[in-house]
Amino acid sequence: MSSKSLTDNDIKQRSLSDKIKAEAKRLGFFACGIAKAEAVDTDTADTYRQWIGSGMHADMSYLANNINKRLDPTLLMPGARSIICVALAYAPKTVIPENEYQIAKYAYGHDYHEVVKDKLRQLAALLPTETKICCDTVPILERYWAEKAGIGWIGRNHQLIIPHAGSMFFLGEIITDAYLTYDPPAKNHCGNCHECMKACPTGALASDRRHIDARRCLSYLTIENRDEISDEFKKDMGNCIYGCDRCLDACPWNKKAAVTTEPLLQANEKLLLMTREKWNNLTIDEYRDLFRGSAIKRAKYEGLTRNIKAIQHP
Repeated sequence: MSSKSLTDNDIKQRSLSDKIKAEAKRLGFFACGIAKAEAVDTDTADTYRQWIGSGMHADMSYLANNINKRLDPTLLMPGARSIICVALAYAPKTVIPENEYQIAKYAYGHDYHEVVKDKLRQLAALLPTETKICCDTVPILERYWAEKAGIGWIGRNHQLIIPHAGSMFFLGEIITDAYLTYDPPAKNHCGNCHECMKACPTGALASDRRHIDARRCLSYLTIENRDEISDEFKKDMGNCIYGCDRCLDACPWNKKAAVTTEPLLQANEKLLLMTREKWNNLTIDEYRDLFRGSAIKRAKYEGLTRNIKAIQHP
């Protein structure tokens, strides 16, 4: 579209969109894109319903709730016109030594829900209209919208992959009734690569790239799962006591993963000093002190100590 054919409204929309992206960058977001708020495409909706119907979401019942809203963000906020999508890098500068027990890198620092939501509130302040802030806890297909907004594509590991930056990112959205300029959707660049699928020790990643079986995923089994971990999966845990980063570590796009610049997401110093002996003798008071303000509290003390015992007796 030439500048001559732009209307005053077009210019205002583009100006506000550019302003939002500039502010997102200032706030520390690695990427920001904008998509039109509308129902997801039929194929995506059918695939999600099939996934729920097959029970692959395990006992995460909240994923089966509010399906209509999850598949149509305009039901989350009447009058919604645009979805602003952002990505915040979480790959830490310093990692836990390889010979010690491991936890997923996303949980190294402060609870990401609080960090991302705080930044989204600041970003939403630019909008003179109604907004709804989303970060993981709202029923919305975050990766789908990030792909639609041109940030990256959904890989075979079911993570959003950003070109030349990898997939170690927290996602967030602002739904707004403001008219904005929309970005073209991202193209998939996984090609013939299947490294993430090869790296998954339990076969949780389906070959058709459409489904992930949470019932076999070590992240689910060590975080959301409240039952004992079966002997079938204990042997696959390796030395990881919370989550699993193997599909991320195997992805070629993560070889040069964008490192977080957010101080709150850097590795907790106390966490880096933990040894196997300290983990094996972790008390509930030490747990509370170590993970104050951390996403690891999702697994609770009982879940974390269950995981520690599981890798000792696979």
